[in-house]
Formats: sequence, C-alpha cells, structure tokens
Amino acid sequence: MKGIKGRLLAVLAVLIVAGIYYYAALPAVNIHNSGFWFFLIGLVLVILLLYSARRRMRAVKEMKQSRFIKFGLALAGILVIVFAVGSILSSPIVNAKRYQQLIVPEERDFTEDIEQIGFDQIPLLDKDSAALLGDRKLGSMVDMVSQFVVSDLYSQINYNEKPYRVSPLVYASPIKWLTNQKDGIPAYMMIDMATQDTQLVKLDKPIKYSQAEYFNRNIYRHLRFRYPTYIFDQLSFEIDDDGVPYWICPVKEYTIGLFGGQTIGRVVLCNAQTGETTDYAIEDCPQWVDRAYPADLLIELYNYHGSLVNGFINSVFGQKGCLKSTDGYNYLALDDDVWVYTGVTSVNSDQSNVGFVLMNQRTSETRYYSISGAEEYSAMSSAEGQVQNLGYKAAFPLLLNIDNEPTYFMALKDDAGLVKKYAMLNVQRYQNVAIGDTVQECQEEYRKLLSSSGIVSESAESDKASGTIAKIAQAVIDGNSHYYVMLDGRDEIFDVSVADFVQIVSYSEGDSISFEYVTGDPTCIVTEIP
Repeated sequence: MKGIKGRLLAVLAVLIVAGIYYYAALPAVNIHNSGFWFFLIGLVLVILLLYSARRRMRAVKEMKQSRFIKFGLALAGILVIVFAVGSILSSPIVNAKRYQQLIVPEERDFTEDIEQIGFDQIPLLDKDSAALLGDRKLGSMVDMVSQFVVSDLYSQINYNEKPYRVSPLVYASPIKWLTNQKDGIPAYMMIDMATQDTQLVKLDKPIKYSQAEYFNRNIYRHLRFRYPTYIFDQLSFEIDDDGVPYWICPVKEYTIGLFGGQTIGRVVLCNAQTGETTDYAIEDCPQWVDRAYPADLLIELYNYHGSLVNGFINSVFGQKGCLKSTDGYNYLALDDDVWVYTGVTSVNSDQSNVGFVLMNQRTSETRYYSISGAEEYSAMSSAEGQVQNLGYKAAFPLLLNIDNEPTYFMALKDDAGLVKKYAMLNVQRYQNVAIGDTVQECQEEYRKLLSSSGIVSESAESDKASGTIAKIAQAVIDGNSHYYVMLDGRDEIFDVSVADFVQIVSYSEGDSISFEYVTGDPTCIVTEIP
C-alpha cells in the first residue's frame, strides 16, 4: 500500500512540476519547437531523479540500476540525438539552395513603383522620437500618469492612408496592476508620424488582454491555451479601420527539416478588449493588417537569399557574389501597406550600396532596385557634418522619390531626442546635403541643389508660368508663411514661400504675375519671381 502511495505521490510531483513549467514557459506542443524538446528531455530527467531518490530511500545498499532507469537514460539520449541531428539537417549547411529560395526578390524600377508623396504622408519621426511625444502626452494626463506608462512597442501602421505609430498603455508597476487590473487598460497612444499630432485614445471598453497582464489575461498565455501547437513570432499592436485595438500574432512555419526555413504560415488576430481570436492563413490576412511578417524576419530571409547565392561554402570563404542588407532599416508606406526598406551592400561591408529592397510586412513580397549609391550610415554622417556645430544626430534615413531621384530623407535630432532640422541627400551623390527647418524648406533647398549639380531629372526642370491670379490663399506650415496661387485656365497649385519671395504679399486675385517653378506633388514650388 505504501508503495502504491509513494508512486502516486511521485507522479503527482512530476505533474505539478511539469504544469508549473508549462504555465510559466508556455512551450508550444510542436515538434518544430526547440523549447518543446527541452521540455521533454527535462521531464524525462526529472522522472529519473525522483525514481532514483525513491530507490535509494528504499535500499541504500542496492547499486545496480533498474531497467526503468536504463530505459529512461536511453530515451533521454535518443531525444538529444534526434534534436542534434535534426538541427544539423535543418541548417543552411546542407540546405543552402532551399534557404536561398525562401524569399525571391523581383527587380523593379524605382520611379515607377515609388511615387512622390505629399508632406502629410512622410513619417518625420522615428520610434525614439515617437516615444518622447507619447511620454509627454501621458504626462499631461493627471488622471492616468500615476497608474500607467506607455508600452515601448510603438508599432508603425497605415491608418486612413497616413503613417502612425500606436502603442497601448501598460500598468506602471505590479502594485498598479493589482489595483487596476479589474478595470483593464483604458487607452492607447496614437501618434501621427507626419504632423507629430499625439492623441491619447480613450476606449469605451478597456483593453483586457495585453503583455502587461500576469496570469490568464496575459496575451501570450491567452494565445497558448487557445492554440497549444502554434509557435508564435513577435506580436504587434495595431488598430483596425474603426480604431479597435488588436494584437497581430504571426504563426511560425518551418519549411526545412525540423527547425529550419522559418517563415510565417498563419496569423491570429486577437481583439485586445474582448480576447476574441480569428485564425487566418497568411494569404487571407485582412488588408488593414500591416505587420504579419516581423521586420527582423524579412531581413533574415533576404540575407539568406543574398549570401547563399553560390552555396554555403562560398558564403563563408570565397564570398563571390554575396550580398547582405545594411545594418538598419526603416519603413515606407506604399499601396496601403507598410514596407520594410533596407540597403543592399557587399559582404565586405564597404561604404556603398549596390541597391536596396522593399519587403511587404503583410505578404512578404520583396522588390529589389538596382541603384548604387551611399550606404545609409555614410549618408547620416554626411548630414551630421553639415550641422556639426550644433551637435545634431541623424535618424536612420527614409527613402523618398524626389523629382524621380532616389533620395535619403532624415530627421536631425538634438541631445534630448527632439527633431530640430531635416536633411535630404541624393543616394548616388551624397556629398551635397540640403538642410531645412521644415520639410518643405528642405525639399526646396534639395531641388535647388539637384539643379545646380546637374542631376535633376527632366520632369523636374524649371518651367515658367504667367497669367492672371484666379485664387490666392495664405497658410502657415511649421511656423512659415506660404501663399498658394492658382492661375486662370490652369489646374496647378503654386506654392510661394514668403521667406523667399516677400513680394507675394502685395498680389491679389485679378493681378497678373509671372514666375518660374518646379513641378511637385501635391503643389508646384515657385523658385523665382522676376
């Protein structure tokens, strides 16, 4: 009787230990998950330890191992061997070609794919600057600042065809979680990356499922209990077209052996307020979702494509024809999706790019553009050199199409992380830098630089216009006065900077005017008034 009771207690102890480990570590019950193999090996070893301890208690003098212990050790050994062999057979060492084909870029034309965009669509802030604005906004909300802080997620999304970063609030401390978790998280932060407008969006229904929860409402635990076999990648926080908060939960798929060829096979959308989930195949992912493929995964897949082009051994030794992404990336809004942008350089890490790629975070579609020019950090150094007396630091560049020229655009920040100026550099000729206090001023200076350098495209060459003013209106953009002029019989809107052409203030509707301009989108920029 005592023997049966002892066995039951041992089994119960094993189940308790396994349950605690599973609840805390949340391993996916999936042979493609390395954590699951560690769980199995550890479980076998725990059982053997408990069994051995029990035998020693019953017969200290008995030294001979039982068949059960031998079987357990053999099983643990087999699991270790299978894991090790599976890891090797899943690696690029023996599957170089399959890894190289995980993502296949399509070579495209830059000027056809990337249209010139208006100022309201250019994301002026990086994640760090957005976080500063979010913290300031929350600091002004006296009813929340003592209980919550802003999460550091700050996912970049397209919302109403404009670039935003969104991030939920989280509890300020475990004590604040204890006192507030019943009511949940009441709001999320939303920052317009073009205008820097910062909103704290208060919700009718609070966020109940998040990374800030500790028990069953923790988003990872909630997902694990609903999808025990799914291996989730990095989660992101997004809002749908109605502003409802969701967790976007990509599911890993391994296409090469046990542990290799990771990509995304499915995506689970979890309503952050109700916890309701919807499971989609990746090809059926809704259009409003912007980040099914994490940026780091896309960069890794492209690096496999570039470095394994001539096999694994060549990628290590000869490195003939091997390419890799540059150290860093940014985001570009295109076709109502968010695309990851990064430069492409040789594996020798020189100071120039041979081209760049755009990778769609919803579909993984990859486009390659063969444009040689400055590597991003070289361009950043060039921009910082223009303001070295001020000590400003450049953010990682954004790639824009300015007058059909691939152009690096970057914010220049002070020591406090605040954006003070903007810089534009031609990708192929980065020595000359245009600096401006506003985006519009920077673009005007950049166009003048293109013209004086002789590299401006024909479509952006200066043209002349004259006629009678049909409409004229004044506006203030980033603290600078501008007049917008329309002429009789023409559809264009001409932008005149008062700082450059103060005489425009003397013109009224019905007056005749002549000027030179450069075609732009959405307005034409006046460059000379005789």
